[in-house]
Amino acid sequence: MDTKITIFTGHFGSGKTEIAINKAITERKLHQKVAINDLDVINPYYRTRDIKQEFQNLDIELIAPKGHLAMADLPIVSGEIYRVLHDPAYRIIIDAGGDKDGATALGQYYHEWKGMNPEMLFVLNGNRPYVSTIDGAISTIQRIEEAARLPIKGIINNTNIGSETTMEDIQKGLELANQVSEITKIPLLYTTISDHLKDISIEFSKQHPVIFIHRYMKLPWENK
Repeated sequence: MDTKITIFTGHFGSGKTEIAINKAITERKLHQKVAINDLDVINPYYRTRDIKQEFQNLDIELIAPKGHLAMADLPIVSGEIYRVLHDPAYRIIIDAGGDKDGATALGQYYHEWKGMNPEMLFVLNGNRPYVSTIDGAISTIQRIEEAARLPIKGIINNTNIGSETTMEDIQKGLELANQVSEITKIPLLYTTISDHLKDISIEFSKQHPVIFIHRYMKLPWENK
């Protein structure tokens, strides 16, 4: 879908931040003005604001709390989003917080972007406890839609366990995502796979839509 605004949401630990980062980088190759809005007010570990230097190097505008507020584990959002929303030259990527609580931050912008046809996508990691079942995943989708006041327009299978991910994990996630898609009638768009698994996922990518992503975010105890 060709849209000005792409929103990535999902359950806590779904991996949506990595997908949002990769999407912003891809959009910058196609458009002169790209902004990524860090609306993740839930997770203190994985946030787009943590790699702001990468964005500066690529001339991608990061919209997030600045200064001492950038590291605060608080539900703080930046008013800068209004400027780019109403500038037709911008493509905007939004990394929303996990689950209903994170989606609530989206709801405050409903009247600003309701006429812009934003594309909200649900990132499904089938290895996360609550969304590892059909009922859990569907319940999460419904809560997010209600809180954000927007429909989810596509599902992304991002089933992984970080560096220990296997093709079996990815295949299991695909089966779950297909079942959720069939019941909800929300299309399954593609599977995302970390680029370090590219060599062993060749056959899978021939049979299913795949986007390979690079992992930028690391936990505090991982090597930078």
